[in-house]
Amino acid sequence: MGKGKKVSIIGAGNVGATIGYSLAMGGIAHEIVLRDRKIEIAKGKALDMSQAANAARMHTIVTAAEDASDMAGSDVVVITAGSPRLPGMSRDDLLMINAEITKEVIADVKEHCPDSIIIMVSNPLDVMTYVALKESGFPKERVIGMAGILDSARMAHFIYEKIGYGAGQIRASVMGGHGDDMVPLPKFSTVAGVPLSDVLTEEEIVEIVDRTKNGGAEIVGLLKTGSAYYAPAKSTTLMVEAILKDTKQIHSCAVYLDGHYGYSDVVSGVPVALGAGGVEKLFEMTLSMGQQRRFAKSVASVKEMIDVLNEKKFFDK
Repeated sequence: MGKGKKVSIIGAGNVGATIGYSLAMGGIAHEIVLRDRKIEIAKGKALDMSQAANAARMHTIVTAAEDASDMAGSDVVVITAGSPRLPGMSRDDLLMINAEITKEVIADVKEHCPDSIIIMVSNPLDVMTYVALKESGFPKERVIGMAGILDSARMAHFIYEKIGYGAGQIRASVMGGHGDDMVPLPKFSTVAGVPLSDVLTEEEIVEIVDRTKNGGAEIVGLLKTGSAYYAPAKSTTLMVEAILKDTKQIHSCAVYLDGHYGYSDVVSGVPVALGAGGVEKLFEMTLSMGQQRRFAKSVASVKEMIDVLNEKKFFDK
């Protein structure tokens, strides 16, 4: 193993920069490259992070990409680039704007990092993962969206708030889309190994699930000028770490379904084992009728957005 691990992060806003910082502080990658349209800002953040890495006695080097070719040799490319939803912007407007941005950055990744694993963080997450897969032509194992880990972390926190004990010992599981279309899995959610249904009533679980679905909106409402970034960045860092260290850890991630759970040509969040090859294994769990219904709804909303892209001939250009 002569070669150190290299991670490029496209989009050095709050989420991208915090991922870079987390990776640098954990000494997870040897080289981190920040790529942003605003090169000066990427350079400033890279300098700041490099100095932080020295303070932490880490060997991580952080640089800013002057050119897309600076990303060459990356093991993992994380994409957070995208426009936030601005006032007066419809969901379809945002979809088209971010699909175009994703298409543009994927062209760079395809050219300079053809062997990398792509982690998508841009919203709308499931659809952007689909766009990244189609535009890159990479095998489906190497294009993975980050959502399930974040939703699980939010759910775990709300469970802790409700019961008041077990911090750090709560494991919450979700699948499906990000946000409203999340499919909670209470049967696979535990407090120190005890099933959630033994700890909370059905009503309490429903309340927690609703709060989790709106977890992002709740933070936006408080921050007013932006959205969450610490938990999304930490969740992404866990995925990068599992891949670089080849841990085969199981996390819920947004991946391309090819007949899994009965769906094809769509992206949704399901439990997968992450390792050096990206998705090493996809797990098909037995779902209750209610969960199957929720998962179907989740998949349908992603399909709708893919249909919008197809209607506008997005993939034919």
